Amino acid sequence: MATAGYSGTPLAKKLGIREGSRVATIGAPPHYRALLAPLPGGVRISSRPGAACDLVHVFATKRAPLAAALKTLRRTLAPDAAVWVSWPKQTSGVASGVTEDTVRELALPLGWVDVKVCAVDATWSGLKLVVRKSLRG
Repeated sequence: MATAGYSGTPLAKKLGIREGSRVATIGAPPHYRALLAPLPGGVRISSRPGAACDLVHVFATKRAPLAAALKTLRRTLAPDAAVWVSWPKQTSGVASGVTEDTVRELALPLGWVDVKVCAVDATWSGLKLVVRKSLRG
């Protein structure tokens, strides 16, 4: 069973992936599917985010592409979809211009609000974003 961080909770559960979820990724590492094992039944994973997605997981090391992705996702996703943004942990040794503060700085003005943080694996941390309830209209 693949786990992330120290909680022993499977990553798919941490991310809120449920049976039948439609998940899309942007910039995911090659071992992403292995990290999610075991997946609930009927989960579909693609690299093409769209309006039908329940969850999009964005992996970012640079500010500008992350800003562009968040703007696009805010316009195209259903109001009740969730976005997880992951950035390399400082201890990972991966060069990055993205931190947890960067994610908030870019996301909050767009109407996203952060609701959860988790360890994805030894390299990546993640922050869950949802559209602020008052803007879901």
